[in-house]
Amino acid sequence: MRRPTGFRVACAAASTVLAAGLLAACGGDGGKPTLNWYINPDGQATLTDLAERCSTDDYDIAIQLLPASATDQRTQLARRLAAKDSKTDLMSLDPVFVPEFANAQWLLPFEGELADQVLDDDVLKGAAETVQWDDQVVAAPQWANTQVLWYRRSLADAAGLDMTQPVTWDQVIDAAADHDGTVGVQANKYEAYVVWINALVQGAGGDIIDPATAEDGRDAKVDIDSDAGRDAAAVIAKLADSRARQPDFTTSNEGTSLGRMYPERGAGEFMTNWTFVYKNYEGLVGKAGGPKDEDELKDLGWARYPQTVEGEESRPPIGGIDIGVGAFSKHPDFAQEAAVCVTNAEAQRDLAVNEGLMPARQSVYDSAALKDAYPADLLALWAESIDTGGPRPKSAFYSQISSAIQSVWHSPRQVDPDTTPKKSADFLGAVLRGEALL
Repeated sequence: MRRPTGFRVACAAASTVLAAGLLAACGGDGGKPTLNWYINPDGQATLTDLAERCSTDDYDIAIQLLPASATDQRTQLARRLAAKDSKTDLMSLDPVFVPEFANAQWLLPFEGELADQVLDDDVLKGAAETVQWDDQVVAAPQWANTQVLWYRRSLADAAGLDMTQPVTWDQVIDAAADHDGTVGVQANKYEAYVVWINALVQGAGGDIIDPATAEDGRDAKVDIDSDAGRDAAAVIAKLADSRARQPDFTTSNEGTSLGRMYPERGAGEFMTNWTFVYKNYEGLVGKAGGPKDEDELKDLGWARYPQTVEGEESRPPIGGIDIGVGAFSKHPDFAQEAAVCVTNAEAQRDLAVNEGLMPARQSVYDSAALKDAYPADLLALWAESIDTGGPRPKSAFYSQISSAIQSVWHSPRQVDPDTTPKKSADFLGAVLRGEALL
């Protein structure tokens, strides 16, 4: 990884002692300001290059590394911002934390021309929704993530599935079970399980929290006890009882099912997972857990996220990273200028090509650089999925919402369509009202 040079090295080195307390100031009051940019570990090399590229004669940008866990990232940033830390200038945020930070007035909104730059018509709808709060643009989309259905073409062919048409979860589970395949999901007791539940509920036309009331905080209307909630629970229960269930079903995560796509050249799997999967398998040709050669790599297929209910358009999950500007920064104008730079089309192109972190802008999907790096139909599928996908509940209390859903819906082997949605709605409502503890 190419590291910052000169003055920025001293600032970047401070990231190794974050736990010891607030950073010492990089750049005195009379010198050239340094903006601290807190990043998550994904794409460090390119993010470091962006920090150098977007530094100007007026300021430098120094990278500070956050922990790997999204929960730990939130905790560290929240502690700094609650203390009104003036040295938290830029921060990479999981989209689900943007409402909480904006509601606490920890983020400096973009206004006027800057807001128009950050959120123009080029930004895909699913990504755009993640940076808006209380009718303001409170962060800038840097890269977007979504899930598609990955599968072995030979397995789908054997099952007689036409993957050019929408498929349902029922069809996928039955096809895998009847042809010695499996279905890979994320069902451990953690955030990605809520991602799956949310996508299933939205795919059935419902929501965990009524979107019209989500910004009402503790007064939001809980909607998961619904036909959509029961349809979602039925999918989980069906997979839990199916021969297509993978052995580690209750502890599965984004990485555990990857090796089952090519299990000793067996039938393989259907798997819902994020955009990183393509580059993962491309880099494993001829290696353990991957395709044996380029021809077998061509057996890897991709399709739109499965439908929860036949005929009801699926709502693929939305993830990624948004760049927020700290409300207490000593250099707010410089910080917002820098945020625009590290999220522009050129930056998004480099993150996609170098790191596999996909763009939030349609124009970048259409660029020659991405078309050289990825199959054209896969790029189109990702862009479509991000544009039509469904965000998780936009609430300042999202952490509590997620934990409450996890506590009731896990273990997935105990999910019951007749009881789980109501039980989770009752518990979530009590948590939001302060009547129950997590």
